[in-house]
Amino acid sequence: MNASSARWGNRLVLLLGFAFLYAPILSLVVYSFNESRLVTVWSGFSTKWYGELLADREILDAAWMSLRLAVFTATAALVLGTLAAMLLTRFRRFPGKTLFGALVTAPLVMPDVIIGLSLLLLFVTLGELLGTPIPRGMLTIWIAQTTFSVAFVSVTVASRLSALDRSLEEAAMDLGATRVKVFFQITLPIVAPALLAGWLLAFTLSLDDLVVASFVAGPSSTTLPMKVFSSVRLGVSPKINALATLLILAVSAAAVVGWWLMAREERRRRRDVALAAQRG
Repeated sequence: MNASSARWGNRLVLLLGFAFLYAPILSLVVYSFNESRLVTVWSGFSTKWYGELLADREILDAAWMSLRLAVFTATAALVLGTLAAMLLTRFRRFPGKTLFGALVTAPLVMPDVIIGLSLLLLFVTLGELLGTPIPRGMLTIWIAQTTFSVAFVSVTVASRLSALDRSLEEAAMDLGATRVKVFFQITLPIVAPALLAGWLLAFTLSLDDLVVASFVAGPSSTTLPMKVFSSVRLGVSPKINALATLLILAVSAAAVVGWWLMAREERRRRRDVALAAQRG
């Protein structure tokens, strides 16, 4: 086999892989404009299911709750995950560092069912110790989702901090800058792309969470994945296709914006490094 045949073979395999991944999503988007109530039978182009989706108050309330939870969870996970990453990468040795690192990254490999059940038992036990049951709702879902999102953020930020040139921070401190000032003016701008990536990852994980939220949610706190799952069990409605299409557009727009911001920060960082090398 010559080089040209191997190159075309690689392209074919790549094309088949992308088709396997994205063809179902494309068909879902196409059938969201189907006039028929049957999601697998095409009967004409129509946008009526988008109108019915926007008129469905239960789905809109669930979507609004999921969006709020995703923002709160991503923000809390970003703060806690960054602190954990700083502790793991900037402090050489301290008692229990290995155990701390294992506990931080444990949710990466732990099944969602175990995490959800453990957190449910935790809330029940705390209610018994306090003498009053802890109401399960948006607060308990936020705590649960933050718990497993911290692991993903800490790993993302820690990898960027490990690759950071420590001489930049040391040079700033030699010139009289405090550790706090070095963190906000040197470290934070450099690791900003990793922080943005961690926030977007936690946001997506929270928005997509079904298993953990099902354990710790109350009767009046239905998230969007829970609502979609309960609807699909009774039969797929074209409104679900419309909802999925809108979510795909929103997530794609957020990913493009995030990629653009990270690329801009990376170009700025390389330019600053090049200028510093020329001056040196």
